[in-house]
Amino acid sequence: MQREFMEFDVVVVGAGPAGLAAACRLALDARAEGRAISVCVVEKGAEVGAHILSGALFDSRALDELFPDWRERGAPLHTRVAEDEVYLLRDAQRARRLPVALVPESMHNGGHYIVSLGNLCRWLAEQARALGVEVYPGFAAAEVLYREDGAVAGIVTGDMGRGRDGEPGPGFMPGMELRARYTLFAEGCRGHLGKQLIARFGLDRGRDPQHYGLGLKELWDLDPAKYRPGRVIHGAGWPLGGEAGGGFFLYHGEGGQAVVGLIVDLDYRNPWLSPFEEFQRLKTHPLLAAELAGGRRVAYGARAIAKGGFNALVKMTMPGALLIGCDAGTLDVARIKGSHTAMKSGLLAAEAVGEALAQGDEGGRELVDFERRYRDSWLFDELYRGRNFGPALRRLGPWAGGAFNWAEQKLFGGRLPFTLHCRRGDAEGLQPADASRKIDYPRPDGVLSFDRLSSVHLANVGHREDQPCHLQLADPALPVRDNLPRYAEPAQRYCPAGVYEIVAGPAGERLQINGQNCLHCKSCDIKDPAGNIHWTAPEGGGGPRYPNM
Repeated sequence: MQREFMEFDVVVVGAGPAGLAAACRLALDARAEGRAISVCVVEKGAEVGAHILSGALFDSRALDELFPDWRERGAPLHTRVAEDEVYLLRDAQRARRLPVALVPESMHNGGHYIVSLGNLCRWLAEQARALGVEVYPGFAAAEVLYREDGAVAGIVTGDMGRGRDGEPGPGFMPGMELRARYTLFAEGCRGHLGKQLIARFGLDRGRDPQHYGLGLKELWDLDPAKYRPGRVIHGAGWPLGGEAGGGFFLYHGEGGQAVVGLIVDLDYRNPWLSPFEEFQRLKTHPLLAAELAGGRRVAYGARAIAKGGFNALVKMTMPGALLIGCDAGTLDVARIKGSHTAMKSGLLAAEAVGEALAQGDEGGRELVDFERRYRDSWLFDELYRGRNFGPALRRLGPWAGGAFNWAEQKLFGGRLPFTLHCRRGDAEGLQPADASRKIDYPRPDGVLSFDRLSSVHLANVGHREDQPCHLQLADPALPVRDNLPRYAEPAQRYCPAGVYEIVAGPAGERLQINGQNCLHCKSCDIKDPAGNIHWTAPEGGGGPRYPNM
């Protein structure tokens, strides 16, 4: 197919913190040096911030570097952490607050901000546009363009208007080639193009497999009498207990609102476990119920999180491109924070690309200087010091692993002379359903706990229904042939949006895919035990539209 094309110096895929930080830095440096640069950011969400989901406690370190005057510019960082508490939920009724002295240093949050990361990205997009960056929401990057020598040459945006059968329909518009001297991939966790690039260029060679958690989050309007801006609660234990790793959070942000969420590690073994249902149970614990009582749930969302840390961080350079932010796995597991590290990776990438372009580089090279910049930066130091945090919890369990992490962080500053590893992928080790404890979840009460469909409604999800399904099965027969008898088809439970259902029909049982419900969380692409489900980008603009998330 003959496609129209546009040419840029740099194309950035994804308007998250990493991509927008990189775009702003490229434009700022070019302006300071008196040279022209063309930068384009494409974003699959209907607007910038529509697909952004994070806790989020924000360390402003990278933002301080990018815009030292961010306060004067009106950045939406208004609520500093004022109370910082950590709890262990012993069971459905009891909670024990951990003394500050027993909380690992990396989990202290003084000086940080409770933010809506979506709103921060909207603000960053405004700064980028003011600097001359072209920002195009509603355009999904569907393919990678390559030069004849194999180097990355840009991307192709997705076609618009194909029918469910894949054929062009009325109003069909083919995607456009966005050609670039250098391309920065900042799609977020488990980016579908990033996954292809990692495989094509062997970027994960010698690394631990990436590990993931599924983060589920709700936004609540609180009872004004219970609103305490700056209040931060973290914790672990019930309801996950020994079934899965993970933990919960509750933050009182701005505007009388709070966010509450649960992160469930996706290496759990029991196929009956449902992260969504565990989250609904969590809110009924007296500790959280007391915070939410009298309030009203106003938004819901879910997103996978790359939790492998330093040991699973892939090589970020390849000919013609860099992989940055959560697309590469830059989240600091020990601090439960990834926005500032994603931004810093974007700044480092922009500096490497900008310097090459300033020297007349025509593109297509592998910018090996990026590795030096990364190793000399605080990003490398921070991720290295937290490298054992996740593996310790996975290998030693919450008690012994927690004690190890306290000692390493508190006494040794993350610099013990050895590194723990976790070599098993998250989809491996799922137990057969008949060998696992079946979990009977209570019915939602409609006050603190809710069902999936009403939750998806609050995510403002929308996809054009007459389009090819973006959730693709390598073997369409496998779910009923293998997964259903062995694992009771776990996609019905690990998906937080009710996308997958086993339904009976004239020809027998089949897996029904309700793609219009998809939150783009990527859990199915991660957790399917056969690796049979592949998430691809639907038409641009489809998916959730998160407010203040």
